Order: sequence, then C-alpha cells, then structure tokens
Amino acid sequence: MFRLFHDVKIDWLGKRRFFIGISIVLMLAGMGTALYRHRVHPNGTDAFNLGVDFKGGTVVTARFKQPPQVEALRVAIQTAGVRDAVIQPVLDRQGEFLIKVPQQGVLPSDANQTQVGVDPARARLGQALKTFGEGNAEILGTDAVSAIASSQLRTQAIAVTIAALIGMLLFIAFRFEWTYGAAAVVAVFHTVLVTLGIFSIFQIEINLTVIAALLTLVGVDVNDSIVIFDRIRENRKLYRRMNLYDVTNLSINQTLSRTVITSGLVFLSVVSLVLLGGETLRPFSLALMMGITFGTYDTIAVAGPLMVWWEKRVEAANRAAVAKQRDTSPSRNSARTDRRPSGVGKPSKAA
Repeated sequence: MFRLFHDVKIDWLGKRRFFIGISIVLMLAGMGTALYRHRVHPNGTDAFNLGVDFKGGTVVTARFKQPPQVEALRVAIQTAGVRDAVIQPVLDRQGEFLIKVPQQGVLPSDANQTQVGVDPARARLGQALKTFGEGNAEILGTDAVSAIASSQLRTQAIAVTIAALIGMLLFIAFRFEWTYGAAAVVAVFHTVLVTLGIFSIFQIEINLTVIAALLTLVGVDVNDSIVIFDRIRENRKLYRRMNLYDVTNLSINQTLSRTVITSGLVFLSVVSLVLLGGETLRPFSLALMMGITFGTYDTIAVAGPLMVWWEKRVEAANRAAVAKQRDTSPSRNSARTDRRPSGVGKPSKAA
C-alpha cells in the first residue's frame, strides 16, 4: 500500500491540550456569533442565514440582457411592495440574479391573483423587473415554500441529524466499546458545531443541501475514527505491555497516511465543486469542504484523546468498585473478626 508518511513518531496525545483548546475557541466563536445575532434580532431568525427551505418564502432566478446595479434593483423591488429582499448576483453567469424574499402579506393590488394562497412575491417581482425595460428581464425559475412546510422541514432536519448521531453511537458501542462510540460521536458533534459556527459567522445560507452535507460528514468522520479505533484495538493485543497512551499515539501515526490521502482526495473534489459548482451548490460544497477539514482534524486530535481520557476514567472507576466490593464482602469481614489474640474466646481444657 502506498504510504505518504514513513516512521511517524508524533506525540499527538502530548499536544491534546493545545488541540482541544483550538476546538473550544472555534466552537465558542461560532456560538458567540449566533448568540450575538440572536440578541440583536430578538426573533432569532438571523442567528443563521436560513434559506427558503427552513424560513419560508420565494426564490426567483432572474436574467437581464442589460444587468442593472444591485442597489437599483433593490429600490425597484421595494417600490413594488416586496420587503426584506436578498439579492445575490450569480457570479458564474453574467446578468443573472437570485432574489430571495420572505413570506409577503397580501396587498389590495394582489386581489386579481387567480391562485388563492400563493405567495404574491413572484407577481410583484415581475412588476419590478418590468421597470428596467420591456423584454430586458426574464424570470428563469421560482421556488416557493410555505411557512408551515419550512417549519416541518426544519424540525425534521434536526431530528434526522440527531438520529444519525445516535445510530452511530450505538453501532460503535456494539462494534467496539461504548467509550469508543462516545468519543467518536463527540468528535462528530465538534465537526458539525464548528461548521455551523462558521456558517453563522459568514452568514452562509443553510438549506436542505447543507443538511445533506452535514449528514454526509457524519458518516465520513465516523468512518475515519473507526479506522483509528480498529488499529488501537489490534495494537492493544499485539503490544500488551504498552500503555494505552503509547498505543493510541502509535495507532494514529500508523493510519496517518491513510487518513490524509483519503480526506485529501475528497477535499480536492469538493474544492472543484466550490469553484465550479455554481451558486446553487455553493452552500453544500462549502459545508463539505469545512466539514472534511475539521473532521480530519478532530479524528486525529480530538477522538483519540477523548477515548483515552474516558478509558482511564472507566478503569479507575472499575478499580474503585472492585476495591470497595472486596472491603465490604462478608467473607473478608468474617476473616477480620476471626483474627483474635491466641486463646481469646476458646474454651479452657479444664472445662
């Protein structure tokens, strides 16, 4: 097998405080940004840039023969009665814009709409686009999600992610030990939280494709952790006199080439998606790129140290329980009571 690194002797566990410190800083930065946005916007909708899938509303893709300035387009949309519109130029297609608007109330001018209950944003946007010249603008596509459907999608996305993590925990606990499963799931949580934190900091849109990317990362991250844990289990049998600290370092170094090569190839594929995938796939590809980066990091620097810490705690608790049981066992107590001075409590020969 091709090996990228030979005879690696890095003390990963010796640097565990540094690595875990980096992880805590990244998670606190993301959580702090989300909380700050929540305090500034009491409704909480701006903690994350939720897409139409989770917030409800309409996304219109428009193309102009002679594209206007973004501010001029925003003024025309506001004049048409559409509030809080988000306008994003499509960078890889000249003259195209993504116009995202939340649910709009019905105005008297919408009374002529034949489809009752349909968000009137598309019709109003059509009126705004006509102000730039007849035939200059064209609506290429419209995606609309109601508030009820978006709420259901948001709840289901959270439930699916949690169910995936619980399923991984049960599988690893059955395949190895529960301490291994707990360490792997905590590492996956770390990847997901750091990725969501960066999405909050830079206000990258979160939609259903991002949830699909996060679920993909759950599988990839846990798979990398399982490879290292399996090598740890093998080395514990081969090197019985070596302590768990050294066995874990040895196992991480032995699988380092495999981890870097596998994750590196996936990373290169995802970078091509980021650069060439277009505006629609960009949130999905960005989530994969960040998740693979931090997933590889926590597989090496977080999952192993957590497993060693948990194993030591469990072993210490087991030793304490055995010692306590030995001290309180009836046979030991009776042996203690029989240790009396010679002749005490024995009948005399005269009797």
